[in-house]
Amino acid sequence: MALGLAAPPAHAATYAGDHVVVRYRDGASQADRADTQRQTGTGFDGALPGGARTLRIEDGSSVASTVRELRADPDVAYAVPDYRIHASQSPAPFVPNDPGRGGSQDWRDLQWNFADQFGVNAPQAWANTRAANVSGGRGVVVAVIDSGVAYRNSGSKFRRAPDLPKKRWIDPYDFIGKDRVPLDEDGHGTHVTGTIVQATNNHLGVTGLAYGVTIMPLRVLDANGDGDGSDLVRALRYAGQHGADVINMSVEYTSNLKAADIPDVISAMRYAEAKGAVLVGVSGNGGEGQVSYPGRYSRALAVGATTVGGCLADYSNEGPGIDIVAPGGGQDAAPDGSDWDIAHCDAARRARLIYQQTIFGSPSKFEIVGFEGTSEAAPHVTAAAALTIAVMRARGAHPTPAAIRSRLEATARDLGAPGYDKRYGHGLLDAAAATAP
Repeated sequence: MALGLAAPPAHAATYAGDHVVVRYRDGASQADRADTQRQTGTGFDGALPGGARTLRIEDGSSVASTVRELRADPDVAYAVPDYRIHASQSPAPFVPNDPGRGGSQDWRDLQWNFADQFGVNAPQAWANTRAANVSGGRGVVVAVIDSGVAYRNSGSKFRRAPDLPKKRWIDPYDFIGKDRVPLDEDGHGTHVTGTIVQATNNHLGVTGLAYGVTIMPLRVLDANGDGDGSDLVRALRYAGQHGADVINMSVEYTSNLKAADIPDVISAMRYAEAKGAVLVGVSGNGGEGQVSYPGRYSRALAVGATTVGGCLADYSNEGPGIDIVAPGGGQDAAPDGSDWDIAHCDAARRARLIYQQTIFGSPSKFEIVGFEGTSEAAPHVTAAAALTIAVMRARGAHPTPAAIRSRLEATARDLGAPGYDKRYGHGLLDAAAATAP
């Protein structure tokens, strides 16, 4: 059976119905061309640059049958439909119904970090995941190495944060209490986790950037936000062994420590990355010119923090090894002399914070609270990595951690001096660009 053109399904390419595109073979005379047109029921319509032309269909035949007849003519080099073109258009941005603080506002009033001029373009990123049928990063596992998460009720002391999902918690572990119930007593881990997975479009509170992912809560920080590096090692290896796709480390060493000082941590990060996990760390909160470990590890994404004005935050470490920046809130750092900083940054600008629901006073009480820090910047990158993994998998790809790092860096919005620089790295995270086709 001969192959031919069929009527296109709704999702296929479409073409003009009254004419076709033809190119005659070299040497075909005017008489040959006229004979072809008589035999196929077509007439000259117009010339195209490069030697092709359009022919009107004059005998009422379909485009498909006309193209078949023309292709059978020895004087025709090729005949094709005149395919339609369309505006390149992304899916419409998705704007959840979460009301913000107090239930009478809009989440965007608080969460500038997701939707404002120097946010991470969350509504379009959400639309991209919905179009790929992986809403909010569904199917991706994110390990959060922190102070634990208020993800479930336990006894009379602990309650689940009401704006966190009830399900999609996997392989939790408390490396301080040495049990499988890593509940938060500090609030830091719950806040960080909220930026990633806060329940979204549920008519409650605020939103999470990767609201569809599954979280692996791993507790290494105590009620004061402190912990031992040995527990970080255990958590990293545990996350790798249990299939984490992305690991968020909103923790830091003092910036003067070198890789040689923490060989066990470097080994554990190498192990987790080899198991397929994208590593996300922080640049650090000392306002210094040196990036802190574990974020400084070459195969981790070291995340600096930006403000509502798109400027480096005054507390955010910078320097060699910074990879990308994301909203962390707070005051602008003093301009560094670059044209960007001089034009955009003002240390006197009113600070805005990063808001999520977290512990307020005790592990059984919760409010939408504003924090600032590179700890708040990192989960934006973690969430965007998860969304990107989900979309790429939906398209049949199996991205490596290196591929995800490269994607996030390549699609970041350039800030500061043109190209990579030691203040903003590759630029401001753009979750929409990272998840675009």
